[in-house]
Amino acid sequence: MKYFDYAATCPLDEEAAETFIKAATQYYGNAQSLHDKGSEASSLLEHCRSEWASLLHVQKEGIYFISGGSEGNSLAIHALLTASKKKGKHIITSMAEHSSVHSTLDKLIDEHHFEVTALPLNSKGLIDLVDLRSAIREDTVQITIQHGNSEIGTLQPLEEISMLCKKNQILFHSDCVHTFSKTDFRKIALLVDSLSISGHKFFGPKGTGVVYINPHLHWMPYYPKTSHERGFRPGTVNVPGIAAMTIAAQKAYKNLDNHTNHYHHLREIFLHALEPINGQYIIYGSDHNQQLPSTIGMRIRGIEGQFVLLECNRMGFAVSTGSACQVGLQTISKTMNAMGITGKDAKEFIRISFGWDTTEADTEALGKALVRITQEWFPD
Repeated sequence: MKYFDYAATCPLDEEAAETFIKAATQYYGNAQSLHDKGSEASSLLEHCRSEWASLLHVQKEGIYFISGGSEGNSLAIHALLTASKKKGKHIITSMAEHSSVHSTLDKLIDEHHFEVTALPLNSKGLIDLVDLRSAIREDTVQITIQHGNSEIGTLQPLEEISMLCKKNQILFHSDCVHTFSKTDFRKIALLVDSLSISGHKFFGPKGTGVVYINPHLHWMPYYPKTSHERGFRPGTVNVPGIAAMTIAAQKAYKNLDNHTNHYHHLREIFLHALEPINGQYIIYGSDHNQQLPSTIGMRIRGIEGQFVLLECNRMGFAVSTGSACQVGLQTISKTMNAMGITGKDAKEFIRISFGWDTTEADTEALGKALVRITQEWFPD
């Protein structure tokens, strides 16, 4: 099977796997315990925290380890609400956010009477800053907008959003699950009040992640009397998983430029392979500077995406019809809906995503497979 669904999850890096086994067998103490084994685990944990602070160019006091992007988004959103110096119950988000963001906001609406404004995306898959500015109210206390879209790969204008937030005393959370390891993060943490990252998106282990919260903010724990991660979340800390995730993150940063060039090259190969069906497909996204080359969101006119997925699978290629968290619900892509693409057109959506180990030959073969599917569906 040729794998083209890295936006959903990645295989575990071999060096990260070796690190996990070593940490699980040698640093198995509870990092909260006062004995030597606990101290060893705690030292490794704090070393990883320092490494993440270095990767994100932030203070280590702002780094918290969690179980993944969904938990990270929920806890960060709640933390910022307790840290706000403004009074209000209005939050702004986008229609295309991950389901963990929408479910958290829905709960705030139902249980705490918040009001949420969900903004659409324009034809390029981006937030319209005029719409965002117009949506801000006196009682707006938080904006949560993803850094990168997991279905079409567009990068939202975080710098401009950050400026609006600072001007209006609004706290800013960004889901960075899809972009960490795929773009330069040296300035990202400086633009937000919190962000979330998930380990399995960059060849780390599942069940691991990072949240950064500006250490100058004074937030209250979501779970009372929690001692782990300085009150951020309950449960014994997954030290082996965190160590493995840290190794994967360091490798990702070390090879960022090479991987980015590789993804651009694969994208060119893929588009070239699709030339026989020019005019029969649409690829969604923005220009070079606002687009991750590793993610291709597209549709073939007149062919339902699920059929294309199944045919690709039959031919030995793994692609998807959008976010893995939504596929089981049989709903249309949130991104398509946010862009105003509905009905039959939205159901034609498929996503192709590259990884570090995706080859030129496999990419060309996938393009040719899509050409074959299209030509068989529309014979001359």
